[in-house]
Amino acid sequence: MTFILASQSPRRRELLASIGLKFDVMPSDIPEIHQPGESPEEYVARLSRDKAAAIAAKHADAWVIAADTTVLLGDELLEKPADANDAKRMLATIAGKTHIVYTGVTLQNAATGWRDTRVAETEVRMLPLDERDIAWYVSTGEPLDKAGAYAAQGIGGVFIDSIHGSYTNVVGLPLALLFQMLRRAGVDPLTLAEGK
Repeated sequence: MTFILASQSPRRRELLASIGLKFDVMPSDIPEIHQPGESPEEYVARLSRDKAAAIAAKHADAWVIAADTTVLLGDELLEKPADANDAKRMLATIAGKTHIVYTGVTLQNAATGWRDTRVAETEVRMLPLDERDIAWYVSTGEPLDKAGAYAAQGIGGVFIDSIHGSYTNVVGLPLALLFQMLRRAGVDPLTLAEGK
């Protein structure tokens, strides 16, 4: 049984590897453009579906896992910052507030016609941050390729006051949700992890 992770994210690779699944990595080149009127849930679900479909079209027998994550504060989507100044702006925006992390996950197998898309939602509350906190954190470079401009699993974890929901969702791949999706598809993750 072949699995493909349709993502170049090191965090997603690490999370998927942590459950013992053997997989190949084949990032898709789907543009991540938010459509007017699209809710955060619809946005991440669509992108994960499009990423999975692009890879499944070339590898019909494989089980393709694709995901996309975004951060919502109020009615503003906070994706990957454009540069250091944008990262500082995002961090100042979420400091001391609660935001929502959405990750869309798609599991697809073109040969069987199976496709399942789900969305995980997690509330994250950040500590208040002053300019020095933000400048120091941005200087580490960690926020520059992360939705919302922070990494829960990295240095950014020191700024998180609380998480309500899936921690692995905040990192980029909600493992409990994926586990359920695999079982729903008739794939037993435990057997795969045991190498059987």
